[in-house]
Amino acid sequence: MVLRIGYAPGAYDLFHVGHLNILRHARQNCDYLVAGVVSDEMLELARGRRPVIPLNERMEIVRHIGFVDRVHAEVVPDKLDTWRELGFDVFFKGDDWRGTAKGIDLEQRFAEVGVEVVYFPYTVHTSSTALRRALALLEGVDEDLAAVP
Repeated sequence: MVLRIGYAPGAYDLFHVGHLNILRHARQNCDYLVAGVVSDEMLELARGRRPVIPLNERMEIVRHIGFVDRVHAEVVPDKLDTWRELGFDVFFKGDDWRGTAKGIDLEQRFAEVGVEVVYFPYTVHTSSTALRRALALLEGVDEDLAAVP
């Protein structure tokens, strides 16, 4: 029997039900699930802001989710470099990436090495961005200022 290894990367900042749903769906579609927790530095490069929760704490949270077999700190920007290190067969992402330039590029690059890209429904009503905005409003801080590290 061939083991199907899945990889589900994410910031997993301000962990919420959307994150849980992605991990749950991912585990249902593979035999062994690696959750990639994107480093603070990579998040700052990609999104222009650092996460609220530091990497080691986000990894600890994700490590204790029963669907996850292994947690990996994602410290490089290229997902193919991560694939070369981990050797996964399927890559999981929220469907907010489907049809975007980044998503299409990812699908093409992974197809070249035999990795399947599987999208799951994005949890529209809950996101870390929405939670960050709500916290900023509760604290009386302008949401644009709240994004500054």
